[in-house]
Amino acid sequence: MFALALSALVALFVCIIWGAGFLAPFQSFFLLKSSAEVVISQPPFWAVIALIFVTALATGFAVERLGLHRAIFGILVVLLLWLSASILLSNFLRIDLVFAPVMLSIAGAMLLVQIKRLWLVDTSLAQSIRTVASQSNELEGSAANSRLVSGLRLLETVLPLDEAVIFHPDEEGYLTPAARLRQTAGSAADPQRNIAWREGVELCELAVTDREVQAAPARSGSGGSNVAVPLYHAGKAVGALLVRLREPFDENDRPLLMAVGAQLARSFQRNETRKREWAQDIMNLFSVRAAQHRYDAFGVVSGLLTEQRFGSQVISQTSDAQAIAYLDGTIASINEPMLRYIRMTEEDARRSDIFGLLEKFRNDYFDEPVLAVRRVLQTGEPYARDLPYPEYSQTLAIRIALAKENTAEDATAVQPLCFAITVRDVTGTKEHERLKSDMVSLMSHELRTPITSINGFAELLALEDDIPESAREFVSIISSESQRLSRMIDTFLSLTKLESKDKQEILKAPVKLDDLVKEAVASVQNLARTRRIRIIEQSNGRIPPVAADKSLISRVIGNLLENGIKYSPERTTVTVSTTLEMDSVRVSVEDRGYGIPPEVIDRVWEKFYRVARDGMDKEEESTGLGLTFVKEVVERHGGEVSVDSEVGKGSVFSFTLPRL
Repeated sequence: MFALALSALVALFVCIIWGAGFLAPFQSFFLLKSSAEVVISQPPFWAVIALIFVTALATGFAVERLGLHRAIFGILVVLLLWLSASILLSNFLRIDLVFAPVMLSIAGAMLLVQIKRLWLVDTSLAQSIRTVASQSNELEGSAANSRLVSGLRLLETVLPLDEAVIFHPDEEGYLTPAARLRQTAGSAADPQRNIAWREGVELCELAVTDREVQAAPARSGSGGSNVAVPLYHAGKAVGALLVRLREPFDENDRPLLMAVGAQLARSFQRNETRKREWAQDIMNLFSVRAAQHRYDAFGVVSGLLTEQRFGSQVISQTSDAQAIAYLDGTIASINEPMLRYIRMTEEDARRSDIFGLLEKFRNDYFDEPVLAVRRVLQTGEPYARDLPYPEYSQTLAIRIALAKENTAEDATAVQPLCFAITVRDVTGTKEHERLKSDMVSLMSHELRTPITSINGFAELLALEDDIPESAREFVSIISSESQRLSRMIDTFLSLTKLESKDKQEILKAPVKLDDLVKEAVASVQNLARTRRIRIIEQSNGRIPPVAADKSLISRVIGNLLENGIKYSPERTTVTVSTTLEMDSVRVSVEDRGYGIPPEVIDRVWEKFYRVARDGMDKEEESTGLGLTFVKEVVERHGGEVSVDSEVGKGSVFSFTLPRL
């Protein structure tokens, strides 16, 4: 519609100047007349007006829809045919086809619509550049202005610095100060200082002209020096850095100043561009200043791209084998350790793809790399697995993950960017874990045998009728403590084995948690009666099954019930309930015990941690492993544990498991 409006505006203008007679001299060039007295007739006024409007609107519509490149040939053909017809008809039939206003309306409509299209493209391009230039990224860190000051302070740390000044050219090209870090104060009216200032500016101008670091001794006789560093970014001078040193300039510091200067140039150019006001009108298409602003904004984009390359350079310096692959599978970056693992050159690796790379790690535990990649793409979750290679006496840990970022439209939505593949040699770690497991098993076995003997003989002694009553009490204590120590060893062994297993090694099958709760309640009834505790079961409706290891989850429920009974006063209740939530089943054990102080409530899941309480009986002491075991088992099943407690009123321990 806007293109048609512009075309109509052109047609109206042509009609006005044609009606005023301004096109008459121009029209005579397109007529052939045998003599000056020949009268050539023109179409009716309304027909000319209609013709001008139709040709202008048709031209504008064609340029808007087809583009000038595709429409120009048809427009030239129409003009050529119209010109030929105008010449022939004026010569033989004495009819004027008013070629001049038609040609002017076509040319004007074509020009205005094309300018409009160029302006829209230019505006979109400028807006895109401004958007990219104004957005910060993770590698950018703090604001550009803060980074300028930070860069100057870095120089202050590593150099004997008296003063550092960043200059930038004003609109007339003269260098003016933009940022300063000063160590020594001086009077602005000091003649020597003014002379030194002018010399520093001249040195900076020379550095910018020659594009090299310039150094000169200070004329104050202090033995110091002035150093000017040109600040160039994307081939354009954005300013200069003047550094006043307390010592003579060391040529070994030249690479340091150039490196810091390059970063200061990027930060300074970014800061200046982002502060600039952007006008948005059609004159920007013809404005040199607006074009310069767009060029400066592109310089910010260029700087961001330069800093984005830091990521791949950092990867090349890591000891772990790492590779980055695009979502189309091609290799974007690969470091030297990864090349050693796959036994390929960098050139060959880049010609390969993610599947060719992962194929190098195929073994019995990783026999379908394609399925691993598919799983990562489908779920968005990393794929991680240990890959043993007995023939090389080596174990590698491989991890395939998606690098993601938040989308600009929705901060909560994430967009996958690329694959990140990491391979780490964990041979030493696995060997250490194996030795640790063997040692724990050996020690547990060596402890279990004497403890079993102690407990057995203590029970035999307790059956004797002729031992004194005081000795019988001691024997009972020996039996009780040996049993407690045996339970501690069993729990510790179970936890150690569970921690050493991979998640996939837990044998899961459909089980109903409310059935396991009934079995667990039955198993602790004797303990509850001994402590005069009443257990209440609650189940809310039909509970769907979960995928779980029945024996492990039974021990989890049993541990929670035993804790509830153990830490509850006599003649109170322990309530165990199963409830269906949105996508999980929750089991809760609530007691009326002593409660847990809020400052330590998060530590109850730690290994060997026990909540201290005044007046605690010896029988109430625990190993500090039960809740750790609960947490480990539940999390290995993909569930979560939680605790809610209030001192003096009791606690609620619960866990959830995903429903089938």
